Amino acid sequence: TSTFDRLSTFWLPELRRLGVKVPVIVAGCKVDLRDEQQAVSLKPVMQQFREIETCIECSAYRHIQIAEVFYDAQKAVLYPTAPLFDQEAQTLKLRCVRALKRIFILCDHDRDGALSDAELNDFQIKCFNASLQPSEIVGIKSIVHEIYPKGLNENGLTLTGFLILHEISIEKGRLETWTVLRKFGYNNDIRLRDDQLLPPIKRTADQSVELTSEAVEFLRKVFTLFDCDGDGALNALELNGLFSTAPESPWSEAPYANAVEKNALGGLSLNGFLSEWALMSVLDPVITVENLIYIGYAGDPSSAVRVTRKRRVDRKKQNSDRNVFQGFVFGPKEAGKSSILHSFVGRSFSEVYMPTNEEQYTVNIVSQPDGTEKTLILREIPEDSVEKLLSHQDALAACDVAVFVHDSSNESSWIRATELLVQVASHGESTGYEVPCIIVAAKDDLEPNPKAIQDSTRVSQDMGIEAPIPISAKLGDFNNVFRRIVRAAEHPHLSIPETVAGKSRKQHCKLLNRSLMVASVGAAVAVFGLAAYRVYAARKNASS
Repeated sequence: TSTFDRLSTFWLPELRRLGVKVPVIVAGCKVDLRDEQQAVSLKPVMQQFREIETCIECSAYRHIQIAEVFYDAQKAVLYPTAPLFDQEAQTLKLRCVRALKRIFILCDHDRDGALSDAELNDFQIKCFNASLQPSEIVGIKSIVHEIYPKGLNENGLTLTGFLILHEISIEKGRLETWTVLRKFGYNNDIRLRDDQLLPPIKRTADQSVELTSEAVEFLRKVFTLFDCDGDGALNALELNGLFSTAPESPWSEAPYANAVEKNALGGLSLNGFLSEWALMSVLDPVITVENLIYIGYAGDPSSAVRVTRKRRVDRKKQNSDRNVFQGFVFGPKEAGKSSILHSFVGRSFSEVYMPTNEEQYTVNIVSQPDGTEKTLILREIPEDSVEKLLSHQDALAACDVAVFVHDSSNESSWIRATELLVQVASHGESTGYEVPCIIVAAKDDLEPNPKAIQDSTRVSQDMGIEAPIPISAKLGDFNNVFRRIVRAAEHPHLSIPETVAGKSRKQHCKLLNRSLMVASVGAAVAVFGLAAYRVYAARKNASS
């Protein structure tokens, strides 16, 4: 028993210490020498170390169950139990339940909440290439009814009954559940395989990804389907139901958790719902399409998203074809950046200053005077993060418009905002990713600083951008700032600031081009003169 004791005192703890995340098979060797009176129970060890897939006894000398040891080892790798089943709770794991629920819904063609005999047979043929005999269907239903009568109804096998069948199969060590999961495109992590998802998107740094009208229409229908109480908003329960066929909710953490407007009860409106998807498609289009598929999108994955034009092309055409714009919000500490983001999604103003140490996003739909709607994403860049951001060549490639916020009652706030404006504008000039810029004079409810007002007006004129927009988050007076941000993004050739260095560089280029033009004209005249002289000389020689 010393080698058996070493399992729990050394080997299994050592595997845990090393972080080895693999199935474990415990093989009791030399069973031919075992004294029946010294039998040991493996149950306590298996309860303590849940990574143990199975235990088996064997004898190399007597050739007892040697092949079975290798079969079990192979099966543990190819068809692991751990991702599917919680040995301690003796239930299917949540991610497995979510995947099987999605498969059940896909097989429930008439959407009546149960698999009829015909649907059950279709499922069997798809997964196992064999049909079920009527007697086999009766047998399946009998097993379910014996364990849980509500696993069946007048229409057939319910979702609960479907899950019970898989639970029984796993408990018996059978492989059917993995066969089903893989047939429907799942990998060992119980996520859809890459070949089921969006292929790599080819795009340049200044191109973004948006949902297509087909995907948006699908999401509208999904929203209506899960808005069970018809109040125009998805509560937490309804939203959980919507994502119950995905491995997890994609919006439970930053940057999505607090990015959109919610009603007084925490419900998500249709605009908020679509805004979350728009944000996700910009930040991570592959995950976006993956989750669309999880919740039932049946079209080709590539039909769900589109790549926008390059912003440089938009600038030449003097308009943008984008439906979703991303604005970077810069400014010194306590300028009011977060208040603008919070107000954008309907949150009330707070007098308590909470420093922002990490980037945060808010997103909403902005209605324009002509009736069109655009989605605006605001990305707050903390002052301390600006230098790190601009250390990247393509830092501004994803930015459609830059917003510079300062406290209009504080001169030092304006000075710092100016420094940031010049810093960002210079980066755009040097990299080619120039962006429209807007200055926002926040805290207009406070006593204005005359010098800050005077200087900000002068700087905006010198740099060739719109005069500062005064707003007060406290009073709820935003002076149409969000519409103006969208308008600036829609016209990417306007409101682009010019720094002194940029103007000098542009002037130098003009002079250089002019010099080259003069030189070209001079060279052309010289060539023409030489040609004319040769013609004249030839004629003169001919006449003589």
